[in-house]
Amino acid sequence: VSWPPQLKDALEYQWNEVAIPYWKKLVKIAKNHGIEKIALENFSSQLVYNPETLLKLRNAVDPIIGMNLDPSHLLWMGADPIQCARALEGAIHHVHGKDVRIEKGIADLNTLIETKEIEDIKNRAWNYVAVGYGQDLQWWKTFFSVIRMVGYDDFVSLEMEDLTMSPEDGVNVSIEALKQTLV
Repeated sequence: VSWPPQLKDALEYQWNEVAIPYWKKLVKIAKNHGIEKIALENFSSQLVYNPETLLKLRNAVDPIIGMNLDPSHLLWMGADPIQCARALEGAIHHVHGKDVRIEKGIADLNTLIETKEIEDIKNRAWNYVAVGYGQDLQWWKTFFSVIRMVGYDDFVSLEMEDLTMSPEDGVNVSIEALKQTLV
């Protein structure tokens, strides 16, 4: 047994007794108020954090539920955001332009599971960085090409959480990178 049975029981309870019934009720309310899309961000500490869990909820509840695709989170969780976008065809409701850099050396020793404060950039296994400072611009061109190919052609929200530069500089270099990749 790879996990204690109590963990499996707790996860089944969270899905079947809490999340799915909750989202079914919330979707009804949303539709009654004219809401056509609900986008859940893929973040590690959530029940829905990757394509598999998003599609599980979406299939159990309603296609109004989709992903707010944040490639930076997928990268530090060890996934490939481009392949995730392919798996999410038709289920991407929003996209973040946000990059992350895996800090080689630290990550090689300590893994990507990171609990240090976000401000402790020198000692973390990964850090949020300006667009282009983690993945090169060719990677970003491919990412945006694939999300368009699978049906997403809407806004990209820039999130600037790079603590290695001023907010103004981070926004400026990120905008320039996005301009070069969102053709």
